[in-house]
Amino acid sequence: MFPLHTSPQDRRRFWLLMLVALVVIGAGMGMRDPWPSDEPRFTLAAKQMVEGGDWLFPHRGSELYADKPPVLMWTEAASYELMRNWRIAFLLPSLLAALGTLVLIYDLGRRLWNRQVGLYAAAGLLLAFQFVYQVKRAQIDPLVMFLITAGNWGLLRHMLLGPHWRAYWLGCFCAGLGVITKGVGFLPLLLLVPYAFAARRGWDGVARIGKGQAMRWWLGLLAVLAAIALWLVPMLLAARAHSDNPAYAAYVRDILFHQTADRYAKSWGHLHSPFYYVPIVLFSWLPLSLTYPGTLPRWWRALKARDARVLLPLAWAALVLVFFSIPAGKRDVYILPVLPMVALASAPFMDELLRTRWLRAAGLIFMGLFGTLLLAAGAYALLAHPPAAARWAAQRGFDGGTQALFGWLAAIGAVQLVLVAALRLRGAVWAVSGGMAALWLGWSIGIAPQLNDSSSAAGLMAKAAAQLGPGDQIGLVAWKEQNLLMLDHPATDFGFTRQWTQQYANAVAWQARDPAHRWLFVQEPAMGACVRRDRAIDLGHANRREWWMFKANAVIPGCVPDPSAEAADAKVPE
Repeated sequence: MFPLHTSPQDRRRFWLLMLVALVVIGAGMGMRDPWPSDEPRFTLAAKQMVEGGDWLFPHRGSELYADKPPVLMWTEAASYELMRNWRIAFLLPSLLAALGTLVLIYDLGRRLWNRQVGLYAAAGLLLAFQFVYQVKRAQIDPLVMFLITAGNWGLLRHMLLGPHWRAYWLGCFCAGLGVITKGVGFLPLLLLVPYAFAARRGWDGVARIGKGQAMRWWLGLLAVLAAIALWLVPMLLAARAHSDNPAYAAYVRDILFHQTADRYAKSWGHLHSPFYYVPIVLFSWLPLSLTYPGTLPRWWRALKARDARVLLPLAWAALVLVFFSIPAGKRDVYILPVLPMVALASAPFMDELLRTRWLRAAGLIFMGLFGTLLLAAGAYALLAHPPAAARWAAQRGFDGGTQALFGWLAAIGAVQLVLVAALRLRGAVWAVSGGMAALWLGWSIGIAPQLNDSSSAAGLMAKAAAQLGPGDQIGLVAWKEQNLLMLDHPATDFGFTRQWTQQYANAVAWQARDPAHRWLFVQEPAMGACVRRDRAIDLGHANRREWWMFKANAVIPGCVPDPSAEAADAKVPE
């Protein structure tokens, strides 16, 4: 699978591209902690795996966590066992998934066309905003993107360069791994639809696989099921061994049905129109999407010429977009696996397009506008001190100097404008590439570390831990995953999904059993009017919420907090 090179120049170009990817994507690793909403959740589950030894059933505090299968948590936990540093470990799976995806797309491009096309495919993907933005975060989606791309790699090698049954079975196995990472991992199997069409119509470039191969095709399904069984069988057996605990049966029902078929058919969050993904494809995939006016007519000519190399990735991308457009629940990250296939289908035409004046001008205009926006916003905030900037800092609970933040913003914009002015039309490709690199390096090294204490709750939980004396204990009420993750002290929680009123009642009862040594850490709405503020400690604002700590002498006996506060908190963005 790894790219074979025939000349030193090929090797240098490939490894230079991978070095740039490593620097751009890896910049900032070790300089920040997990940020809400998803990163602390997965890292907390991984940390509890390492500390508690239960790797089959992820936990969120004292509760089982059934929203997602545990594969990402496994990779984070394994990364920690290797690196012994959570700041690196939680981002390492995304970095490796990104590099792996670039290698796979490069390899497909060079096999289907040539090495230059492979480089264009990988470089186009690396430039796309959504790709770098997502792979610099510790979410499930970069890993799913890699596994789906690996599935596509195996199936496309078989369908376009085959027959290659081992590649096909490997692709199916990767699709199965994708399923136990996130339910949509089966998506590579949709390639069977355009392949069947192309094979039946005799399109150029499609592999001619003789009749009588049905059993080999069905072995692909067996490979998918074998990958799924690696997690499913041990999990079901372990859940059965805990039959006396209804939480495990609920976990099985939730993760196998509620979080998969129910979530797709009856979406309960992120509700959007069927056209939600149109602006994502147009704007989140910049600057790659600047090539659409040139690639669209060339795609059409390739399809008219019956070129299956273009048909299969494009038809697959269209099918996936339709698949995600059907349910009411949509998020931009859902279509991230489509981006590598679009980059691959665009790559054969890049050499011609990059020589056109209109595309180079479009690249310069894009980078010039981007740089002007960043420079103007940063300079305005630095010089005019607008109220909006102060409100933003207050909402984020940001205690650091906003001057440095806006200074970095202005600096990134200035670098982009200097590149545009210096390189001009002849060097437009390098101006765009350098401008995007400046954006990610400035964000990762300059801006994100300054936002870390407030965004990750590291600063908040340091304040909480500072209140604890020798022998003191702390209980968490209406807490978020980042609170437990970043608290460098043993803690007791009273459930995460349990209603706040019940959490509060159980916490007060727990505190009353040792009032001298037990503190409660509570989100303000959850304690309502049941706590005397003059006897409590205001820890401040973080993650758009207010947080308090208090001992038993601050509790008003018999008081029950207003249950409506929990519904209001559900609308607060992380």
